[in-house]
Amino acid sequence: MTLRLEGYVDLPEHRSAGGFDHAAVHRGLRRLYVAHTANDALDVVDLDKGRYVDSVSQLTGVAGALVDEQSGLVFTSNRGEDTVGIFDARSPGSLTKVPVGVRPNGLAFDPTRRTLLAANVGDPADPTTYTVSVVDADRATMIASIPVPGRTRWTVFDPMADAFFVNIADPASIVVVDGAEPTRVARTIEVGAAGPHGLEVDEAGRLYCACDAGRLFVMAPASYAIVAELALAGSPDVIMLDRVLRSLYVAIGDPGLVEVFDVDRFERVESVATEPGAHTLGLDADRHRVYAFLPTTHRATVFAARA
Repeated sequence: MTLRLEGYVDLPEHRSAGGFDHAAVHRGLRRLYVAHTANDALDVVDLDKGRYVDSVSQLTGVAGALVDEQSGLVFTSNRGEDTVGIFDARSPGSLTKVPVGVRPNGLAFDPTRRTLLAANVGDPADPTTYTVSVVDADRATMIASIPVPGRTRWTVFDPMADAFFVNIADPASIVVVDGAEPTRVARTIEVGAAGPHGLEVDEAGRLYCACDAGRLFVMAPASYAIVAELALAGSPDVIMLDRVLRSLYVAIGDPGLVEVFDVDRFERVESVATEPGAHTLGLDADRHRVYAFLPTTHRATVFAARA
């Protein structure tokens, strides 16, 4: 599987330092949402027209974006104001903010119970701020704050395991929070390289954990033993899985690459240049397009995946 450059989507110029962060796609509405941290806004791209159409503003330090297709809700983590945002994708004006822990970043959602987990980066000067917050999306209320052993990175919810998985940078590990009892850490999975960062899960429940040390681990349930370990070209950030094409895309900001891995053969297929500092991606799984967000030129590169 290879990536072919299709073009670019121009996005609003940065108003301050910070660039872009996580992105998510609403498949039904054919909209891509990307956290434009530099602008305290969520930028919206029309995937069919291939252009920027709008921004949801007043999201201070926005770092994370997540879409739940079933409910039509869009979630943001607003790291500069210690809140998460919740709005209906068809009505951005419905935005509600919920206070959570210190510097929320990663987001995951349990669509059955309609609970959102926000992984909080915390304050290094105060280890008690390393927490994850659990939010009742219907009541727009935080219902639990769970201490974790270190700074969080990304998080996912796996419906097969009925659990949230949260990367911890140090000590290098993944903590597990049960969906049915999201009030404590149920178990901890050790990771064999420094700095677990990007995290994905496939339909078989396998975890893909990309680490700052330049390693990609594939871990299989239920023990989450390592079934594959692959080298990365640098320190990764966002990773995205195309389940149909069986391709995992890894964003590496330095020197600026997207690495492509075949998740059936457990091997790297190719590396494609982006731009220095381009550490985040979006995935249109229906059209098999990968969006790499370029902080220097404030635009997105659009790649089409092909066999």
